[in-house]
Amino acid sequence: MKYILFLILAVSLFSESNFITPMEYASSLYKNPRGIGCNKCHGENGEGKLIANYIHKGKKKSFEGPVINTVAYAKFYKALNKRKKGMPRYFLTDNEIEALYLYLHRNDKKEKKNVK
Repeated sequence: MKYILFLILAVSLFSESNFITPMEYASSLYKNPRGIGCNKCHGENGEGKLIANYIHKGKKKSFEGPVINTVAYAKFYKALNKRKKGMPRYFLTDNEIEALYLYLHRNDKKEKKNVK
């Protein structure tokens, strides 16, 4: 009996089936990479989002998460690997950055097909 369980476990660990698709992984990473999701500041699809309005030295100001779904990959990669004003450092792997970029550009091919 224990050999059968071992065989089942081995097959399940080494099979090529994935528990989630790459897009599901990318979506979960975008929504919660390291405690706070990108969507909290950049919107559900990277379209940018108002985070707060405030008054500084008597002037009304806004703090906004910028649009990130139109940024080229090189700029996106660089932005995630250096400290920026208000942007937390996530220390993401190259694969995680690629997954986030994939998530933000998931509709690019669909939009190009609809333009024809």
